[in-house]
Amino acid sequence: MIIGIPKEIKEQEFRVALLPSAAYQLIKRGHRVVVEKEAGAGIGFGDQDYLTAGAEILETHEEVFAVADMIVKVKEPLASECKLLRKDQILFTYLHLAANRILTESLLATGATCIAYETVEVNRRLPLLEPMSEIAGRMSVLVGGYFLAKHTGGGGVLLGGVPGVLPGRVVVIGGGTSGVNAARMGTGLGADVTILEVDLERMRFLDITMQTAHTLFSSEASLLDLLPTVDLLIGAVLVPGAKAPKLISREMLRLMKPGSVLVDIAIDQGGCAETSRPTTHHDPIFVEEGVTHYCVANMPGAYARTATQALANVTYRYIETLADHGLEEALQRQPSLVGGVNIMGGKVTCPAVADALGLPYSPLA
Repeated sequence: MIIGIPKEIKEQEFRVALLPSAAYQLIKRGHRVVVEKEAGAGIGFGDQDYLTAGAEILETHEEVFAVADMIVKVKEPLASECKLLRKDQILFTYLHLAANRILTESLLATGATCIAYETVEVNRRLPLLEPMSEIAGRMSVLVGGYFLAKHTGGGGVLLGGVPGVLPGRVVVIGGGTSGVNAARMGTGLGADVTILEVDLERMRFLDITMQTAHTLFSSEASLLDLLPTVDLLIGAVLVPGAKAPKLISREMLRLMKPGSVLVDIAIDQGGCAETSRPTTHHDPIFVEEGVTHYCVANMPGAYARTATQALANVTYRYIETLADHGLEEALQRQPSLVGGVNIMGGKVTCPAVADALGLPYSPLA
C-alpha cells in the first residue's frame, strides 16, 4: 500500500501523522511511504530523517493525495484537502464530525472511507484519543493559570496560593481522561480541585486514587452552587463521536467572578458552554460575561513534538494493519476499527454522527 503523509495546513498546527521510525517499519514490511516536503520540520523531524528511513519526499499536497492509497493526517481535512480525496482512498485522522456538518457533507461527496481516531473504541476506552486528552487536560490548568494573571485580564489569582493565602479554586466537569489529567495538574499546583462526574464507580475510583481532589455528583444544581466561587472552570465532557452537551448556559456564567477563566476542552465536539466558539493558538481567548474563554480547537498542537510522539505510539499498529491487509480484512482483524469508520461510500456509518447532524445512518455491512 502507498501511505501518504501530507503537511498539516490548519493554522498553527505543527504535528505530523507519522514519525520517521514508523515510516521505516512500514517500508520494511513492503509498503511505500510518501511524505510532503517539510511535513515534520516544525517539530524537528526533517526531510532527511524520512529519506534515511526510506520514505519519498514529494513537493506538494496535491502530489501526496494523488499517489496515496491511504492518507494519514492529524487534524480534519480543510476544504481544499477534501477536493483532493477520491472514492478509493482511506482517510485516517481526527475528524470530530458531529460538530461540523459542512465537513461531513464534503467528505460524503468524495466517496472516500473516512476513519476517525476519536471513535475507535476498545473496552469502552478511546485509545487513539486518550493521548491528546491527556495533553489537553494537563494544558488546561497551565493555560488557565496563565490567563488568571491580572496582566492578561484575569482576576489575579495564583492557583497554588501561598502560605497564609487560600489557593485558587478549580472545578473540572467530567472525570474522564482529560478531566483526570486536569485534576492531577491542579492538585499538583496546590489548587483546591473539585471534579464533577455522573458515574458513581468512576467517582469511587477518583476518590481512592486522587485523595487531594474532591468529587461531586454532576448536576446543574451542583454547578450553580460552585460557580460563584470558581476561579478556573474546565469543561472536560465527552460523548464518543457525538456533539458535546451544553452544560454551561450564559446565565450560569454570569454567576462566576469577573476575571475567572473557562477552558473548554470539548470545543472540538462543539463545546460544553453556550458561549464557547473555536479559537486558535494565535488568538486563543475571548471574554463573555466577564469570563475569559480559552477554546482552542487543537490544544495539543501547542506541544506538537510531545503530541506527535504520543499519537504515533497509539496509531501505528492500526496504520500497519490497514496497510498490511487492506480495509475489509483490517476491519475483521481489528474490530475496534469498525467504530472508527465514520463515512464510507458516501454514507454516514457512525450512529452518533448521524444522530448529531440529522443525517441517515447506514451500518457497515
